[in-house]
Amino acid sequence: MRKMKYVFAAITLSLLSSYLLLAQDAPMTFFLTSVGPGNGANLGGLAGADRHCQMLAEAVGAGDRTWRAYLSTQGPDAVNARDRIGQGPWHNAHGELVGQNVDQLHSYQHRITIRTALTENGSVVPGGGYSPNRHDILTGSKPDGTAFAGSEDMTCQNWTSSDTGKAKVGHHDRAAWNSAHDSRGCSQEVLRSSGGDGLFYCFAIN
Repeated sequence: MRKMKYVFAAITLSLLSSYLLLAQDAPMTFFLTSVGPGNGANLGGLAGADRHCQMLAEAVGAGDRTWRAYLSTQGPDAVNARDRIGQGPWHNAHGELVGQNVDQLHSYQHRITIRTALTENGSVVPGGGYSPNRHDILTGSKPDGTAFAGSEDMTCQNWTSSDTGKAKVGHHDRAAWNSAHDSRGCSQEVLRSSGGDGLFYCFAIN
């Protein structure tokens, strides 16, 4: 019996070591921004948000990939966040898998948690119960990653307003990672007052 326990322990250790090696080999293809542009939900539109993702990625040596912000827009030319991020799989800065493909990412099988939604630097972003709480993540999206129809603003005027409007935010520390509730407004101060900081998700599309 003791010999069997040793054999089982050895197998478990071997599997764990293999997993850690694979995780370390996986390049970063997903991160939560460590900082926003600093103007609330006015990100300079999708183009400005994408540039911010690219800039942060370049700062940590991951600029050889093309990065896109996980954000939806509304109106006649509405864009779905899920259509902007490539096909996956996506790994964080520690090589941990957060989503195998678009469908899994938008199902209960996603692996986005406070422990895995790391910044480009590999740091954890404080969530509920911490001070300051920064778990309100800008997305402007429904749970399936699509844009909101209708005239009600859910994207702070397609990420160009730090004044009027509001945005749908997700919680990186809970199951509703991409669609939890509406923000109180679009300014940096208002976003911070309800547990946010103008942060958003970035995905590599290649």
